[in-house]
Formats: sequence, C-alpha cells, structure tokens
Amino acid sequence: MNILKLLKPKAVIDYVYDDCTVRQAIEKMRHHGFTAIPVIDRRGEYVKTIAEGDFLYFMLDNNIFDVRDLEKYSISDIPRRVRGNPVSVTATIDELVLLATNQNFVPVIDDRQVFIGIVTRSDILQYCHTFIRENKD
Repeated sequence: MNILKLLKPKAVIDYVYDDCTVRQAIEKMRHHGFTAIPVIDRRGEYVKTIAEGDFLYFMLDNNIFDVRDLEKYSISDIPRRVRGNPVSVTATIDELVLLATNQNFVPVIDDRQVFIGIVTRSDILQYCHTFIRENKD
C-alpha cells in the first residue's frame, strides 16, 4: 500500500520552525490542543518532533518559571528527549504501524529529507481495521 493515501500534507497541518521561540511553539500547541508537533528548518527539512514533556524538562532544567523568559530561547535550544522518527515516502504500512506504537503521528519525508506531512496513528489504525475486516475469512 502506498502511504501517500494516508498522508496529511504539510499544507494542512501545523508545525513549527526550529528558529521560532519556545514561547511561540508552546502557544501554538496550546491553542490547537496538541501534545506534540513537528519541527522543521527553513529549508523545509524535518528536524524533530517536540512534545509537552520536552518543554517541561527544558523549563525545569533551566529554572524558567515565567513564560516571558521563554522568548529568549529557540526550539533548537531544546534537546531531543524522545525520538519522533520520520519515514520515507516509500515506507511500508508495516513501518508506519511499528512507529505509531510510540508516536501520535509519523512524520513523512521525501528523498531530500524535506518534510511533506504526517500520518496520524488514528488513520493507521483505521486503515488496519478496514484491512482486517475486508480480509476476514
């Protein structure tokens, strides 16, 4: 199966740039109710996925208790705690399923490492459910 059928393209999802401030990223995540968000650089290449816990640990490790202080730091200052591994656009559904066990979404990149979108865990589960139902018996 071609994973592009499950892809939510970059044009319709939210992401942050690695040079935006930590405060901007937190506010974007809070506004949309996200627990994690993809991070890309200005060339469009996937950098990492950043999650709520990453912000918390960063703030605690740096003794930051005022949200205004987060304007001094960029997303690139936050170390990657949890890997949000991307897959190539040529990945198989098996690869998606394995990654989605530990990620809410799987970032998808092209052969130039450019971020092209995500596949959500719920879309993967829906595909698997439909596949199993159709191939029963």
